Amino acid sequence: MSKKTREQVSTVVRYTVLILVGFVMFYPMLWMVGASFKASNNEIYSTISFLPKSPSFQAYIDGWTATGNPYSLYLINTFKIVIPKVIGAVVASVVTAYGFSRFEFPGKTFWFSILLATLFLPQVVLNIPQFLLFRTWGWTNSYLPLVVPAFFGAEPYFIFMLVQFMRSVSRELEEAAEIDGCNSFERLVYIVVPMVKPTIVSVALFQFMWAFNDFQGPLIYIDSVKKYPTSLGLRLLTDAETGFEWNKVLALSVITLLPSLIVFFLAQDQFVDGIAAGGVKG
Repeated sequence: MSKKTREQVSTVVRYTVLILVGFVMFYPMLWMVGASFKASNNEIYSTISFLPKSPSFQAYIDGWTATGNPYSLYLINTFKIVIPKVIGAVVASVVTAYGFSRFEFPGKTFWFSILLATLFLPQVVLNIPQFLLFRTWGWTNSYLPLVVPAFFGAEPYFIFMLVQFMRSVSRELEEAAEIDGCNSFERLVYIVVPMVKPTIVSVALFQFMWAFNDFQGPLIYIDSVKKYPTSLGLRLLTDAETGFEWNKVLALSVITLLPSLIVFFLAQDQFVDGIAAGGVKG
């Protein structure tokens, strides 16, 4: 077998394996979409095929108001949490990372070590003290406990990622801008931020997806059904005692996934660039 033939065979084998693995990974989502068009639980349980016998949008129509409120209410509530949380995480992470990467101040190494140490704290350890604190402030049954911490650098992973990338930005560019009269804030906005834009997009996407899918946070702090995000609104369809219709649950799950998928595909180029850059910088 010639070298060219071996390379061709190797390429065919690699792509065949990748296609098979990709199909296995993608099939659950494909099945979810197909099952949302099925008529009943019996049809869903009867086969693992994603193709419905008689496709119908009835599950989407009935599921939209099955909780007693239109599902749009939960979507709007979700964006009330997600949008300010993304803005807060991006702004706070960029400013904090710029401070650690560009300025010298007493205890810098110590405070950066403390910041990294918080990465190893599981959220379950923080839930009780945070709840007691926010309850004392009267923030329960509101979105404040979910949103406000993001504006104070509560996402150490994002700060760490941005610090590594900002350290690779040439200081000569900032020095030239300083000679031209730019202060620290102007240098951050006009020099550093454009150069770390892919990483900032990655931060925004990560925060968007994490906040959009957050279940535990809203479950702890929000009591009113009218304020539920999609994660809790979707749970209202599931009743372990009386049973529930899976096609409605899956139909609303598909609707819930759409914003994250749309945002990801719109920003995927910047996201990939940011992740790739973060893997080689620092």
